[in-house]
Amino acid sequence: GQLPPWLQGILLRNGPGMHTIGDTKYNHCFDGLALLHSFTFKNGEVYYRSKYLRSDTFNSNVEANRIVVSEFGTMAYPDPCRNIFAKAFSYLSHAIPEFTDNCLINIMKTGDDFYATSETNFIRKINPQTLETLEKVDYSKYVAVNMATSHPHYDSDGNTLNIGTSIADKGKTKYVLFKIPPSVPEKEKKNSCFKHLEVLCSIPSRSLLHPSYYHSFGITENYVVFIEQPLKLDLIKMATAYIRGVNWASCLVYHKEDKTWFHFVDRKTKKEVSTKFYTDAMVLFHHVNAYEEDGHIIFDIIAYTDNSLYDTFYLKNLSKDSEESSKLTSMPTCKRFVVPLQYDKDAEVGSNLVTLPSTATAVKEKDGSLYCQPEILCEGMEQPRINYDYNGKKYKYIFATEAQWTPVPTKIVKFNIQTKEMLYWGEDHCWPSEPIFVPSPDAREEDDGIVLTCVVMSDAKGAPFLLVLDAKTFKELGRATVDVDMHLDLHGMFIPEKDLKTETE
Repeated sequence: GQLPPWLQGILLRNGPGMHTIGDTKYNHCFDGLALLHSFTFKNGEVYYRSKYLRSDTFNSNVEANRIVVSEFGTMAYPDPCRNIFAKAFSYLSHAIPEFTDNCLINIMKTGDDFYATSETNFIRKINPQTLETLEKVDYSKYVAVNMATSHPHYDSDGNTLNIGTSIADKGKTKYVLFKIPPSVPEKEKKNSCFKHLEVLCSIPSRSLLHPSYYHSFGITENYVVFIEQPLKLDLIKMATAYIRGVNWASCLVYHKEDKTWFHFVDRKTKKEVSTKFYTDAMVLFHHVNAYEEDGHIIFDIIAYTDNSLYDTFYLKNLSKDSEESSKLTSMPTCKRFVVPLQYDKDAEVGSNLVTLPSTATAVKEKDGSLYCQPEILCEGMEQPRINYDYNGKKYKYIFATEAQWTPVPTKIVKFNIQTKEMLYWGEDHCWPSEPIFVPSPDAREEDDGIVLTCVVMSDAKGAPFLLVLDAKTFKELGRATVDVDMHLDLHGMFIPEKDLKTETE
């Protein structure tokens, strides 16, 4: 096929690549050592390259020829030959775990720099052109967090916004919203963006020892949307996991009898909206988008009724012949919540305060809190992406992978929120990854551009390829086949040529 001549830049992807080291194997798909790969578009041609992230974790494991650094789903134990004092000491040091820097989930941009990220306090700077691993940055040196999301947001001034959890700091566990500026005075270079990091707001956790797990958040023009869900980390269990010989993932507990709380932080005043908003128990990983309309915040998320998604990715479940073990027990559902921020404070108890045309409701309770129920937009999609120029604004299209009752996607989909129309791309034996939208330079409409996805084959005979679709019609423009083993990756980004520093810089 043909690539549009304006497509110049790098598609950078990240995900787990190596699951076996020596005689040891990781338990979970999302524990594997990070493998970066890239497709560089230059004058109608595509170049592929891949490289393992040379994290401290990678180096320690490879040097020992076994897994010596714990991941979320795999607890590692030090050398069994060490003496009893060393053993006792390592038990104690694992009480507050020293997390891994195996940054395998996403790519983040800060100023002119790019980082591989996961959900711990470590990120690794990388060179997007050579995929070389550069310095390690520890968030906790700049802000009191023990973990942070791998899905930050970017505002119109180029700031990076993110949220992290601060565990039992000064007797309080809280969620910390922070902002990293894009640039700093010339005199200060190396990592100095982080030295100028600013805490925007802290939200106290509803429980000191059971903070909520979260994977992403939302932003609108004036607010940050944070969801405190009843999928929680049990900190006592985490602190004793090493001694008990279990992994940290087993300390993640879903409390289906609890509520899910919505927090809205005003980006100007840096204060949380005081009204309490909640809905029923649910599990979510990905926010799609959020925006404001007529005194309401509207936000779209992909939600589940349980935590089966994480469990299906245990390698023992994925490798079984029986399809049952890798079946989800809850279908991913795209839900739209409509939350009124401005409403009549004297409204009757039991009245629905949503005044926009939607089946979503927000009902006033006796105590003044609002109980929210969503509008269901559609079912069966995950890894949602949008045209990021519409992030925080009213929008129309979601690009996503199709995920019905199995965790591995077989199609990608374009969903029109207004008409509910769906366009699909899929072929036999093809497993596509998260679709990335790239706008065309003279875009007039939200879907003017292309969609990029990496496709691996479930059939051993087929070669993997990069697929380029016209975002409007979802028709194939071209594909670039790669004669190597490619892995199912997680997330990534397209970096336009203008955002890449030249090698000399």
